Amino acid sequence: MSDLDGPIIGREDECRQLSLLPSTAQGQALVIRGDAGVGKSALLAHLARQAEEQGHVVAHAVGVEAEWALPFAGLHQLLYPLLGGLKGKDQYPTVLDVVLGRVAGPVPSPMSLGTAILDLLTRVSSRKPVFLVIDDGQWFDAPSSEVCGFIGRRLASSTVKMVVAVRCNASSQFDNAALPELKVGPLPDEAAQKLLDAQHPQLDPQARRTVLDLAEGNPLALLELPRCVERRGGDGGLSSPAQPPWVPLSRRLEQMYRRRLEGLEPTVRLELLRGALDGVESLSSAGSAHGTRYRMRDADEAVAHGLLSVEPASGHLYFRHPLVRSAVVHLATPNERRAAHSALAGFHLDDIERRAGHLAAATVDPDERVAAELEAAADSATLRGGAATAVAWLTRAAELSEDTTHRSRRLGDAAFIAGHSALFDQALQLVASPGEHPGARQSSAAVITSSYVQLYQHGNVKAVHQRLVTAAECLRRRHDGKPPDELLTRLLNLLLIVSHCAGDPVLWEHTERLLDSLSEFVHPLTAIYRDAWGDVLRRGVGVRERVRRAIPLVADGEPWDITRLALSACQVDALQLIRPHLERMIDREMDSGAVADVMMMMHLVMLDQITSGAWGDAEETGRRGVAMTEEQGLPLFLHQFRAGLGLLAALRGETKQARKLQTEVESWARPRDVGLLIQQAKVIGAAASFSDGDFESAYQYASRITRPGAFEPYACQAARTLLDLVEAALLTGRPGEARRHALAARDAQVAEVSPRLALVTLGCLAMTSEETEEARELFSQALEHPAGLDFPFELARLQLAHGMWLRGTREVKEARDVLNRAVQTFQRIGARAWADRADGELRATGSQIRPSRYSTELTPQEWQIAELAASGLSNKEIAKQLLLSQRTVGSHLYHIFPKLGINSRAALRDALSRIGLGSGGLRRGAHL
Repeated sequence: MSDLDGPIIGREDECRQLSLLPSTAQGQALVIRGDAGVGKSALLAHLARQAEEQGHVVAHAVGVEAEWALPFAGLHQLLYPLLGGLKGKDQYPTVLDVVLGRVAGPVPSPMSLGTAILDLLTRVSSRKPVFLVIDDGQWFDAPSSEVCGFIGRRLASSTVKMVVAVRCNASSQFDNAALPELKVGPLPDEAAQKLLDAQHPQLDPQARRTVLDLAEGNPLALLELPRCVERRGGDGGLSSPAQPPWVPLSRRLEQMYRRRLEGLEPTVRLELLRGALDGVESLSSAGSAHGTRYRMRDADEAVAHGLLSVEPASGHLYFRHPLVRSAVVHLATPNERRAAHSALAGFHLDDIERRAGHLAAATVDPDERVAAELEAAADSATLRGGAATAVAWLTRAAELSEDTTHRSRRLGDAAFIAGHSALFDQALQLVASPGEHPGARQSSAAVITSSYVQLYQHGNVKAVHQRLVTAAECLRRRHDGKPPDELLTRLLNLLLIVSHCAGDPVLWEHTERLLDSLSEFVHPLTAIYRDAWGDVLRRGVGVRERVRRAIPLVADGEPWDITRLALSACQVDALQLIRPHLERMIDREMDSGAVADVMMMMHLVMLDQITSGAWGDAEETGRRGVAMTEEQGLPLFLHQFRAGLGLLAALRGETKQARKLQTEVESWARPRDVGLLIQQAKVIGAAASFSDGDFESAYQYASRITRPGAFEPYACQAARTLLDLVEAALLTGRPGEARRHALAARDAQVAEVSPRLALVTLGCLAMTSEETEEARELFSQALEHPAGLDFPFELARLQLAHGMWLRGTREVKEARDVLNRAVQTFQRIGARAWADRADGELRATGSQIRPSRYSTELTPQEWQIAELAASGLSNKEIAKQLLLSQRTVGSHLYHIFPKLGINSRAALRDALSRIGLGSGGLRRGAHL
């Protein structure tokens, strides 16, 4: 390559590979990876020219370091040229409105956004093929990178191509995008000499050798270093002690640009500085996710010096290389940078986040106006999934606050968000007073922050509870009847979380008394949390409806609010109402948002998957959660995921694994008095005992959670074990205890708390009734209850109990029908031990067992996907129907093929037919 825009030298192999892309009919994506200056941009330009010559619409975007933290800045660049050819707003998917900044609203998930963009690309490419070119992908913002990776993995069924260039040794979201890569290394010696001689034939032998040695095959260095050598003579001082040979190449090039910049007029340097600080690197960076970047003018001198290039069609100026931009910034004095930031803040009056960033950099002394704008920008970033950015802006806002009250509040807010983002060290630093000494009374913000750290990282529930109660009482006395600020609500919410985790009646009573004393100040959401997380069997009537009404109020707000409300929904079996919001929030917050809340959200999704019978998905979520919590160092959440996986293993009949996880959970929880996990370990033990057929052990485990005939106050798992305790008591010859417990549930109006508890209560009353007609009517009400479709495991258990009861009354035909349904349901969800037990009861009726459609080793989720794929649906269509991602569908098919002994999608129909399955398919939510 002789220049960035000239013919390629030394890249024949790379050009040969890349030249195949525009001419191939099938869409595909490629990542070009190489060091700075190695020629990635030249290869992209060469490829873009080829694509244009072959009739493609080329959309070009450049990652910009200044926009790395702005959600969807890169995506806006990429889409902007494509939208111009569409007529009218209705010609592009409305889900793009928020991303394009056209309307305000909740940010769509990567899956829904990626699907919308794929649809857009398909429509555009139906008229003219589309070629997407992304340079400096390492600086693409995380949401844009994630969506581009999503798109890139799904281009095979289209004619769209995408090429992304990223730097080596610079982490980016494209590292995990699972896209094919082309590595671009230094030029071989022969090619390097050819390039140097073609561009700088006048070099004397000594200078030529110096350039070749220092350039190390880097094309940009080969193009630029000779100018320094020519100007300074010899080696240009490049090998002097001030510039040792071990200095990274990018540093040497940057310093070379500095020398060139020093020769510019001051006004031109300032113009370049404004462009550099606003992230201008190429023509395609003229549009951003939140408006237009600064446009450099009157800089012809910089063009003549080889620092800027001109886009011929529009005349826009852009930096020839990111290192030029870096050199412009580093050369400027602090006062010059502040003045440029101030000018840029005035340019971005309509962009709250970009304006705030420039104001923060322009301001030295405390300024309440600037601090308030930074605070507003932090709120905006939080709602976009940029909690880490919000922490930085709130910290800067605190520094610029004019009084200590505002400063403390903003530091507290920053620490609160940092704690929810799993930035615990940073959170503690934010609330640490410079003069604080051991034993000093902490501020309320410091108590909240340190309590989150102690809870999430160490599980010290009792010590944290006492600290929070003391702080809340002090805060109450300080207000002395005045409306409290946000700190009190945060304290109370955290106190409720700690009380829930502790599961200790004594601690709960302290919490209840404190809340009663503050009743006039308790936030309505906090009141929901109190009633749901504590003694839900006594306070839970009506909570489900309150949760339903509250969902729209928090669904698109701060992640900790949706997490707390979802936890409340879990206690009243209403997770299905809020789960779509949870999944969208997980996508939004995963990379740079509220990571700690993401862990809790994922755990709740896993619980809902277990409840709804999607056990394969639940296992996948659980394993993912374990890996993430281990990486983040969040042992409380880690053991919650282990408890969920232990329960799942127990229900499936994998009792050895279940008991191993039960022991791990209890061993961590018991020394710390984390009663929630201790009770969950007992639930695992009861479920594993049922699967083993050890009903006495099942009874012992269930009765340790709450004694028969009563529901212990604040026993958070008592509702879950209602059916376990009643059934285990019946199976171990304790009918009186079983009946007392069923009647206690009825008298306590447990059925009013949730549909699942209504279903189970009816079943327990039927199972324990001594009156035949009463039992018959109760069984009928239970099995026809609409909640049965949402809680298939509980429904199948009641079907099994009903079948046993019918066999006892010698109604054999009816028993066979209901037992057969129980067998099928157990097999569908993967409860193998329960299916075997129901099989035994069915055989006892004299029935010939029909081959089950779920008799192979495929999971229920795999059956659904296999049948839909066999019917001819694409992965995209299957994903849409089953509410999964296309990646998840593809992963399932990857495991299905070897299980069925096939290696292609075309063989699915025959494989399913061989084992007695049609291709009619089981639809999500169908009731067998």
